[in-house]
Amino acid sequence: MDRVYNFSAGPSALPLAVLEKAQKEFINARNTGMSVMEMSHRSKMYLEIINEAEQLLRDLMNIPDNYKVLFLQGGASLQFSMVPLNLFRKFKKADFVNTGQWSKKAIQEAKRFGVANVLASSEDKMFTYIPDLNKEDFSSDADYFHITPNNTIYGTRFSNIPDTGDVPLVADMSSCILSEDYDVSKFGIIYAGAQKNIGPAGLVVVIIREDLIGHADESTPVMLDYKTHADKGSMYNTPPTYGIYIAMLVFEWLKKLGGIKAIEEYNIEKANILYDFLDNSKLFKGTVVKKDRSRMNVPFVLPTAELDKEFIAKAAESGLVNLGGHRSVGGMRASIYNAMPIEGVKKLVDFMKEFELSKA
Repeated sequence: MDRVYNFSAGPSALPLAVLEKAQKEFINARNTGMSVMEMSHRSKMYLEIINEAEQLLRDLMNIPDNYKVLFLQGGASLQFSMVPLNLFRKFKKADFVNTGQWSKKAIQEAKRFGVANVLASSEDKMFTYIPDLNKEDFSSDADYFHITPNNTIYGTRFSNIPDTGDVPLVADMSSCILSEDYDVSKFGIIYAGAQKNIGPAGLVVVIIREDLIGHADESTPVMLDYKTHADKGSMYNTPPTYGIYIAMLVFEWLKKLGGIKAIEEYNIEKANILYDFLDNSKLFKGTVVKKDRSRMNVPFVLPTAELDKEFIAKAAESGLVNLGGHRSVGGMRASIYNAMPIEGVKKLVDFMKEFELSKA
């Protein structure tokens, strides 16, 4: 079977060049006579791999020297716990913007350890927009301020990152990291599950300002203390070695493309092709307020659930797979992360045009 265009929200498509290089090195990586999966994480060769991965990421994102890069496990969901455990140091209070399911989970977990103050929410309209923020409502005594810049399920995006002053800004960038140019210095912590724009599931990347490390309550489990991992260079325990290796290959691929600014332009072009069709279609309809549309996840619907089901099935037969919307919202969703080629988006639009004509 030929490779399909995979629009999954995650685990999602990886660049073909990365898969081919990993395939070539699968049995004998870097002339070691073994796979990366077989290497000791303490070996000289693996230390080179993890150090290369970190340096490439630092270069791509222009990460300042006073930030640590950690390669951890547990996905972004474990970060919902680690962030308050490490940052609830003075007031045990944090501000949140509720823009969807993942924001809600972060809020619920923070409530276990302190006060989670929801400044604004878009739940009243099924999270189809980013709520306006009034800076006067920001808590001066918050230990951190949390946002989800891109909302995978609902297809919304923060076009403006809030200025939180002296309060550390924490961002769950699982579905938008490396897709556009962010000023890392504006954030206290950036965390991201790997399975959308970085690599395979099982790895989470944490970028944390050094002054936020070392303040966890003494009751915090060792593995949930950022200092544990920062002091040991992400090597306190066996890290997800193969996931980090694939991430390194993705970082190499992205650097060869021209870096973040180049991929951002490419992502804008891809998103515009799909949104332009949706805006002019008589049958398909986008679900998000225009000014808040995601470049990574594009949800859309047909007039009936029956048509949605038919479209998804026929699209899969044409090599356009994983277009079903999240189970909580239904409809369709095209996730067009960095690795989705523009040809895939064009093929999707052509298929949507054909489908629409067949129903005229």
